[in-house]
Amino acid sequence: MKVEQIKKIAIIGAGIMGHGIGLTYALGGYQVVLNDIDDEILKTAMSHIKNNLEIFVENGLISQATIDETLSRITTTTNLKKAVEDADFVTEAVTEDVRVKKEVFNKLDIYSPDHAILASNTSSLVLKNFTVDTKRKDKILITHWFNPPHIVPVVEVVRGEETSTEAFETIYALLKKVRKIPVRVNKEIPGFLINRIQAAMMREIWSLWEQEIATPEDIDLAVKGSFGFRLAAIGPLETCDLGGLDLWYSIGERLFKVINNSHAPPKALKEKIERGEFGIKSGKGFFDYGIRFSEAGLDDAIKNRDRKFISLLKLLYPEIGLARP
Repeated sequence: MKVEQIKKIAIIGAGIMGHGIGLTYALGGYQVVLNDIDDEILKTAMSHIKNNLEIFVENGLISQATIDETLSRITTTTNLKKAVEDADFVTEAVTEDVRVKKEVFNKLDIYSPDHAILASNTSSLVLKNFTVDTKRKDKILITHWFNPPHIVPVVEVVRGEETSTEAFETIYALLKKVRKIPVRVNKEIPGFLINRIQAAMMREIWSLWEQEIATPEDIDLAVKGSFGFRLAAIGPLETCDLGGLDLWYSIGERLFKVINNSHAPPKALKEKIERGEFGIKSGKGFFDYGIRFSEAGLDDAIKNRDRKFISLLKLLYPEIGLARP
């Protein structure tokens, strides 16, 4: 199947990631069906989509008229078979549980048209964990979006062991059409590209925090204002080229011997979780947000984050963040 043949897209799972993925495809002009197990989840998803479109208007990304046009392209249903029976492309965005994903993909394989391409939004699992019983393995791949999916530009397109070149390149082209930046991951490994890099960074950051080398405030400040600032403009390998590979090799020789190489998160982090310190959603994590951090407060924090991300999007990727009619 060619990208021009994709007309209708189904999103299975309308939670944190699913509704943002659906918004992106609808904004890109596609008919979208959102599916979840409960009508209330779907109502909440549509409310989030409308709110996110309004934030786009506030920031000059779309016109007011585009809101109604985009919403008109989205339908919802709790019936999985109905959601996918005439879809050309299906994205699964359910909970990160192998058993659940396996059950969903077995049904998608039966209910979806023979030509349909199926994708999982898994952040770390490999396809063979949950698609072993499917018959269309050549038409199954991973599209790993990043939260918030309607704003963060990159989507990892991960090729499974049996994914065909046609399916792989078709979905790569689809993501470009909806103004995302698809990145090809040619071999399927746990965590793919970004989460492996991010996990390596977090391992060292958590270690520095546990050892009290610096406070959480200073760690965040240091990262945002140094290599985080730099990475917004140039990538890590380009940074190596600019600094000189000989210099970076010598840095690696010295530091790789002493940086953290543990195979588990630190005990201090586990103790935080056991105390119910989950982050903003509980009012306390690495930082204290107040004992009674409200839902409204959480919504405000997310909106503030999204506005910052949109400002960066418009600055760094004008071809993506430019106004739409």
